[in-house]
Amino acid sequence: MPSHQPWYHDNITRSKAEDLLSKAARDGSFLIRDSESVQGAYALCVLYQNCVYTYRILPNEDKQLSVQASEGVPIRFFAMLPELVEAYYNPNMGLVTHLQYAVQREEEAEEEQESNSLPPQLPPRNFLADAKESETKTSEQATKSLSDTYLMRLQHIDLSALSEEHQMAVQEYFRTSICLDAEQVQNGNPNLPGLKKLITAVCKNLNCEISRVLPALEIFHRALDQQLSPGIGPKQILVDSGQSISYRLEQLTKLLYSIEDKAKSSVFEAVGYDGGHRKSLIPIVSFEVKQELLGISTKMVLKVDVESGKLFFKKSKDGPEDKYFVHNKILQLVKSQKMHAKLIIVVETEKEKILRKEFVFDDTKKREGFCQLLQQMKNKHSEKPEPDMITVFVGTWNMGNAGPPPNIDSWFHCKGLGKTRDDTADHIPHDVYVIGTQEDPLGEREWSDTVKNALRKITNISFKQVAIHTLWNIRIIVLAKPEHENRISHVFSDSVKTGIANTLGNKGAVGVSFMFNGTSFGFVNSHLTSGSEKKLRRNQNYVSILRFLNLGDKKLNPFDITHRFTHLIWLGDLNYRVDLPSSDAENIVAKIKQQQYHDLLSRDQLGMERNDGRVFLHFEEEEITFPPTYRFERDTRDKYAYTKAKATGTKYNLPSWCDRVLRKSYPLVHVVCQAYGCTNDIMTSDHSPVFASFEVGVASQFVSKQGPNSAPQGGIQIMNCVAILLTKSKTRFFIEFHSSCLEKTVKTSEGDNTEQSDGSIKVWFGNKVELTPIISDPEYLLEQHILICVKSTDCDESYGEGCVALRAAQFCYREFQITLTHQGEKTGTLTGGIQLRTSEFKPTEKLYDFIKIERDDAAPSKGKGGDKSVVTPAHDISNPNYMGFSFKSGNVSDKGWSYSMTPRTVCGGAAGCKESKKTSYDVGVRSPTAINYTMNEDEKLSEMLDNPLYGSMAKSQAKDQGHPQPDRLTPSIDGDPNRPPLLVPRNRSFTSSENRSQPQTPVGLHPPGQKKPVIPSRSDGGMAPHRPPLPTKSRPEPQTPKPRDYRDTSEFPSKQRVPTRPGPLPPQKDMHSEHPKTGRPVN
Repeated sequence: MPSHQPWYHDNITRSKAEDLLSKAARDGSFLIRDSESVQGAYALCVLYQNCVYTYRILPNEDKQLSVQASEGVPIRFFAMLPELVEAYYNPNMGLVTHLQYAVQREEEAEEEQESNSLPPQLPPRNFLADAKESETKTSEQATKSLSDTYLMRLQHIDLSALSEEHQMAVQEYFRTSICLDAEQVQNGNPNLPGLKKLITAVCKNLNCEISRVLPALEIFHRALDQQLSPGIGPKQILVDSGQSISYRLEQLTKLLYSIEDKAKSSVFEAVGYDGGHRKSLIPIVSFEVKQELLGISTKMVLKVDVESGKLFFKKSKDGPEDKYFVHNKILQLVKSQKMHAKLIIVVETEKEKILRKEFVFDDTKKREGFCQLLQQMKNKHSEKPEPDMITVFVGTWNMGNAGPPPNIDSWFHCKGLGKTRDDTADHIPHDVYVIGTQEDPLGEREWSDTVKNALRKITNISFKQVAIHTLWNIRIIVLAKPEHENRISHVFSDSVKTGIANTLGNKGAVGVSFMFNGTSFGFVNSHLTSGSEKKLRRNQNYVSILRFLNLGDKKLNPFDITHRFTHLIWLGDLNYRVDLPSSDAENIVAKIKQQQYHDLLSRDQLGMERNDGRVFLHFEEEEITFPPTYRFERDTRDKYAYTKAKATGTKYNLPSWCDRVLRKSYPLVHVVCQAYGCTNDIMTSDHSPVFASFEVGVASQFVSKQGPNSAPQGGIQIMNCVAILLTKSKTRFFIEFHSSCLEKTVKTSEGDNTEQSDGSIKVWFGNKVELTPIISDPEYLLEQHILICVKSTDCDESYGEGCVALRAAQFCYREFQITLTHQGEKTGTLTGGIQLRTSEFKPTEKLYDFIKIERDDAAPSKGKGGDKSVVTPAHDISNPNYMGFSFKSGNVSDKGWSYSMTPRTVCGGAAGCKESKKTSYDVGVRSPTAINYTMNEDEKLSEMLDNPLYGSMAKSQAKDQGHPQPDRLTPSIDGDPNRPPLLVPRNRSFTSSENRSQPQTPVGLHPPGQKKPVIPSRSDGGMAPHRPPLPTKSRPEPQTPKPRDYRDTSEFPSKQRVPTRPGPLPPQKDMHSEHPKTGRPVN
């Protein structure tokens, strides 16, 4: 590795290389970096006429290096990189210009600063680190000093317990062999042969004993293994005595633990013993509520019996049950948006009549607890073989190198400060528990037992360990309910070091990934650089983890971990601080005591960095409503210890939200955060444990309802793709489409490049791409996502990745616009259209459709009689979420609220326009992946009109606007065709590309047969808050409602409905009439 060469920049990113060359600003400037696409290869980057040209340097079978230069140039091979670089200083070598100016490597000053503050507890360093402490020492002096040091230590140790043979062996190693090992290391051999010889001699008898014992234990283990089929004998076990004694001991230890666990499990199961714990049962819970009847408020009691599947209505707590409804007769729970404690329960009577019963709980948390219990009841008594929703607990705790207290139940109960669970939900266990710790002093086995015992005590369930991974004192453990053991597969774990020089593991990350049936999960626990002033170093830690943590499907090589999983959850001690001067310490503490977090969160470094797009791009974090979790005095939560005396002076650690949980999910999937807070009774560390609870929709391993001969034919078409790439590279591009639902990876042909005035490159991929799914059942396809990667034809490196949900095109052709990212940076945007060719089908009801949120202006009919159509329709409601108001940290805007507003008439792919049955499917998610179909950048008011958390408040603000607004008509929200359209503000559309201009609409962007819409002028599109009204001709006029109502769906973020048209729309008509077409520049 030519690390000493000034032009070699190791594994820097492509975008960083382009920045360095741009700063050099001279033709012929060059650098060499590691290739992102080929392991062991390099990339030669050359600047010419303000463009960067990239050439791959590939090794052959003999490790000879060659440059992939222009066609027709003879291939030359070189043994070493310096020799290759020297040759290409000459002209006419096939490069765009010969090499002239080597771009020097940037030194990271912060690395040196951090090395001065080494953590007190680190693994012993080898002698090289000690030798470097004095530059005047020669290597011979260092090794001699090392030998003398250990011999002196040996003289002060009692060796009487050792045999004479072992005493002599140890003394001899420190006298001579350690110096020989040092010489070997200097010559490039790090294997320490002297040490190996010593261990082999000392453990000679032990090694023989292991060779004798290990085969017997392995045969015993195979007999206990449940996965072994009857009648299959054990394979012959080959014991390799050449393996190191430490590895064989580790193997022996793991085997003993596994045998103990399997034997206990088998015996306990055979005799019906549950380990001293009864079967997990959820006790009967009662809720005192008020019911409004004819304007009279009446007190009632709702009693939930999850185990029997019944909901009882009682007039008093101790009185007899008035009536009850069985779980399958409870059709829906509808939360009121306006009254946060109000809930509508939709039930079916014995005579198949539908009743809507309205109740008001004591507070919002009681209502949430009731809803969770009812959802647990539905799930418990469901006839579905596989779950479509699970709950995931995520916890992070910096333990401060101290053991845990005897009781940590509050952490797993989500009790303490912030957004917490109600007491009534205490007995509802999560399906998966993910616990991340930092500065954890316990061993893996000890910590695993501690967590399992705590969960067994509060849930009466013996959770199964999915994975555990440790890097020094950073650890992650994943546990799951026993019934999910066969649903979890493809488990991977990995770690990345980001400590001093990225070689020490005192800082870094550990991660675990797995599949839960058809849904992929990734979890990352990180401990980033500490210190208020080291914000940029923390950003670098994040990028390193993003690039080098190896989790998930290895076939998705072009994509980093932010694109590999349906859900990625990042937790840990991120160490971002409140960016205020130390003189404000007392003022900060005063604001915390008064729970005035708003001003402090506005100075939260993580929030500010996210807002500027530097880290955690498109991640989401639930509102922070709990106090800073660092730095407390130990054994109390009443006092922050924000000063620390050091030899160099007083160091300030201002109270900060260091411990965080963030998530990033694919677009249009169901995920709701039910809790986010910290404990206030676990005080052994200077950090408080943080918890988060998520309700997550999961896909089953799909089995089609159709017969093998009647399976519907289907396909996916992606067309009219236009990319805007923020790069100076001079190359050609193509697109790769990846998905587990596709038969194979699909590539487009080369796109046509056009250089833009702002330095970006516009690439037009004109051809329509046909993707063939492995299963064409529409219900399966709507759960799938397509990963998109824009690549260079020269070096096969990615210039941006994104994701599109097939659910977006459920009803008709859809245009999409996504932000392209690469290794945590925004690299451009991609626009295009997507269409599904599938047959009509009736979707399966999902468990998470059971709970809805009713919009303020929905006006469902109230009556005791009626048929099932009285059930609140899907388009009146949105996904459930906690209804509290709080400050969003860092002013990071929410991207992608959407509602489920199924249109009555839609364009159904190749079959044309069809009448679509209403479904109760509710997308209703916060899409963190920046896939925005109609969301408006400056449309803060419009966002609030759509957001169920802010609906009523937004409308009052709209009335206060003093300037005239252009009119736009939208159909009534409750779906009544006779209701007149509502006036709403008209705003221009935006995409998540933020401040970058968008591509012009290419010719032929819209499908054939589609009339090109009139594009509004800038004054029409809402370019300024005081814009003039629309011209008369461009204003949409109210139309008389027709029997068929062509509307847009709301399965996309912040969707506004379009007006009813007087006539039918042609097939594949774009429904975004108020939206400038894809590719139109937006400034």
